[in-house]
Amino acid sequence: MVFLAKAEGKRVLLIVAPENFRDEELFRTKEVLDDAGAQTEIASSQKGEITGALGGKAEATLALNDVNTVDFDAVVFVGGSGATVYFDDQTAQQIAKDGLAQGKILAAICIAPVTLSNAGLLKGKKATCFQTEAEALRAKGAIYTGNEVEVDGKIITASGPTTAGDFGRAIVEALED
Repeated sequence: MVFLAKAEGKRVLLIVAPENFRDEELFRTKEVLDDAGAQTEIASSQKGEITGALGGKAEATLALNDVNTVDFDAVVFVGGSGATVYFDDQTAQQIAKDGLAQGKILAAICIAPVTLSNAGLLKGKKATCFQTEAEALRAKGAIYTGNEVEVDGKIITASGPTTAGDFGRAIVEALED
């Protein structure tokens, strides 16, 4: 089967907790993006090796402090229990705000949409997340749908690890537009 690259030349930033990120949400989403021709880069609170909740390892080549959203077409926040480190992180929230203000695709999966809602970016927007955080989204004015993947304009959210493939495909489709 021939796969036509739909995101050729697009640059996607994956923001990942230094530990306890959800492996599937990083690796499956990244695989879908890479297969579509996107150039992916991983950022975390600091450069270096990061470790998933299931033991998967990846390399963060950028520290959040060094991120310039102008360099990317999409900014993706990966979930897992470690993602709580970004819920109230001013740098992570500013990256999200800057990306959206610059017309970038802004995406988050699992519990990571809480970072977007805490930054004030989901108010009045349809969004989804891991069910345990639904109230956190509603409290900041999001319209929680409970869907597996939700797209509202340039914002894409997904509910958790089992939706990582569909989440990645939604990002590819948005990059194509």
